[in-house]
Amino acid sequence: MKLGAHVSIAGGIFKAPLNAKKLGCETFQIFSRSPRGGMPPEITDNIVEQFKNNMEQADIKNFYIHAPYFINLASDKPRIAKGSIEILRSELERGNKLGAVGVMFHMGSAKDFGSTKSLKMAIDAINEILENYDGKTLLLIENSAGAGEILGDKFDEIGFIIKKIKNKAKIGVCLDTCHMFASGYDMRDKKSLGKTLMEFEKHIGIKFLQVIHLNDSKTELGSNKDRHEVIGNGLIGQEGFKQILHNIKLKSVDGIIETPDLKNNSSTSLNVLKKLR
Repeated sequence: MKLGAHVSIAGGIFKAPLNAKKLGCETFQIFSRSPRGGMPPEITDNIVEQFKNNMEQADIKNFYIHAPYFINLASDKPRIAKGSIEILRSELERGNKLGAVGVMFHMGSAKDFGSTKSLKMAIDAINEILENYDGKTLLLIENSAGAGEILGDKFDEIGFIIKKIKNKAKIGVCLDTCHMFASGYDMRDKKSLGKTLMEFEKHIGIKFLQVIHLNDSKTELGSNKDRHEVIGNGLIGQEGFKQILHNIKLKSVDGIIETPDLKNNSSTSLNVLKKLR
């Protein structure tokens, strides 16, 4: 498993690979625009060239884009629902220009319409996003922590959605360990992780898993609270991450941290994971 982190694009998106190298990343994740809104910075041919040159200089092959936080495919506000579709398609195109493996996103909330209609809206929206899309960058559904009525906290729900997607060659999954733990999926020892991966295989299929967000959890199993912690300082613990890193089914999946120490440009969590690996 190649290991990396979410890194800044301050000073220009083309600087991200070098920022990742400074942290010791083997892969990385970025926002290609502000996660909270506004017009995205243009990705010109010159920026693409600089980005790819810096990827070579950093000796990094894979990177990912995280979509903005405000995405909600099941909103009762047409501006938000339609805008979410347009932004995700745009992020796929931007990612494809730069050579991203995938764009991960949260589907949104079922609070406006309830579970059944919201699921249908999410499926219809994803099908619209991927219609006539032939780029290499994949659209990755990220699992949620299950707070409130947020979509996508359970494997069976994500699996149901994927089964309804027409362009399956362009869809995948990003698993977040903190979100999984908060949703009741244990991974703190070999047996627990094995059971969780069996559930994933049953409902979704390992072939759809592209990347894992490796985040420890400040809150207990099944808490439905999304509270990331430094690797080894949370309730998943070092043993849980050791099992993930040594699991044969996850060998070719990339791992990316979104831990609190990154706010201080610290490589603490990344270095812990490298030692466990």
